[in-house]
Amino acid sequence: MNQIEIYTDGACKGNPGPGGWGVLLRSGTNQKELYGGEPSTTNNRMELMAVIQALEALKRPCAVTVYLDSQYVLKGITEWLPGWKAKGWKTASKQPVKNQELWQRLDELLAKGGHVVDWRWVRGHNGDPGNERADALANLGVQGAQRR
Repeated sequence: MNQIEIYTDGACKGNPGPGGWGVLLRSGTNQKELYGGEPSTTNNRMELMAVIQALEALKRPCAVTVYLDSQYVLKGITEWLPGWKAKGWKTASKQPVKNQELWQRLDELLAKGGHVVDWRWVRGHNGDPGNERADALANLGVQGAQRR
């Protein structure tokens, strides 16, 4: 299995407002950057989209380390998701899960992709070069969304 490092980040100017997502993928000496945005979205949606876009970019099963600064995505995927599914996509307080369609898309990518994923939280805006680059890419996504 190829070893891939992925750094993801989301950004939003206003919440909701124009938003962007950014991805830095690394495998050995190879590197790829992705970004995009939406004219009206939320920060949490962009954090999720970054991870989704990163995993969709992989063409075969990989050993992946995902570095992200979003506790929402990290806890969602590592802690909350099984409970949401068991409760019919309801939270512990019986409310509908926010961003359900994105969580379902991410869940399906993980189930069908064949990837072995190690999720790692990094503190945002704290000098981690991969996180800083993903943040810059997310902001390029915001700029593109603002121009639309």
